[in-house]
Amino acid sequence: MATFIITKRPSGFYKYELTSRKGKTIFTSNPFELRFECEEEIEHIKQHIDRIFFMNFRSGSGKYFFKLILDEKEIAVSRKYTTQLLMEKGVNEIKKYMETAEILDFSASIDIFGAIEEEKK
Repeated sequence: MATFIITKRPSGFYKYELTSRKGKTIFTSNPFELRFECEEEIEHIKQHIDRIFFMNFRSGSGKYFFKLILDEKEIAVSRKYTTQLLMEKGVNEIKKYMETAEILDFSASIDIFGAIEEEKK
């Protein structure tokens, strides 16, 4: 099972990541000005997974990664993989789990751990 996680960057923009069942990031989206744009794009790509094109690359340091292309638009970039086989496993995980992935929104600036520390004092 995979999970989409929406977060807010320090710049104020929002992004989403698809993470594996082990919690590793598979890919990260482009930035969005509004949070609901993340949700809209997630739903769009879940509905059109059959039209996503995976463009493979190799970095200057020899790492492998891919970009997700939908309707001639780059929508996300994968994490870097040490081997081509691991990269292909990442693509397969997307194809297998993305359609049923749940969405978790961590974009609110609520400090849940700070509240716990305050209670201990």
